[in-house]
Amino acid sequence: MAATMLDTDTALLLVDIQNGVVALDLAHPIDDVIGHARQLAEAFRAQGLPVVLINVVGFAPGRVEQRRMRGEQPSGWADIVPQLGPADSDYRVSKRTWGAFMHTDLEAYLRKQKVTQVVVAGISTSIGVESTARQAYELGFHVSLAVDAMTDVSPEAHINSVTRIFPRLGETATTQEILALLEKRGTRP
Repeated sequence: MAATMLDTDTALLLVDIQNGVVALDLAHPIDDVIGHARQLAEAFRAQGLPVVLINVVGFAPGRVEQRRMRGEQPSGWADIVPQLGPADSDYRVSKRTWGAFMHTDLEAYLRKQKVTQVVVAGISTSIGVESTARQAYELGFHVSLAVDAMTDVSPEAHINSVTRIFPRLGETATTQEILALLEKRGTRP
């Protein structure tokens, strides 16, 4: 883990922590992942920093080899889980692609808020979280990743993202490390 600081204007991006996704067979206990994500959200809100709740509501068009859900999802499938403690002040983004920036107003919202850094967490580590982190990095945001506030359907994919991909996109840390940095954001240790 190598997180060094959080900028003064940092936002929290929570990816796909929604009913249909948390019902999947995941690599880590979902109550722990949601608990860490909720801690982050509560701390960001207490500091007056943006919390963005992102959900996936469909799929990008195009042929794929791996089977994916077809047709309508069950009622409530895309709803953010209530255990996350969503607040009225949270910004909501619905997406149809893996990453949260493509074909959404997320970048415009963050720029309007003068955000220079994002902390990303959620499900699935190697898909929604990694794609969102890649896009944020490519757009020039500093990126931190809360590795214990995320999980994947594949333990191997999770480990690959955390150990090989994320250190090239930003800095990784635990929830507790990010909370400590949040208290002293904008200053180097």
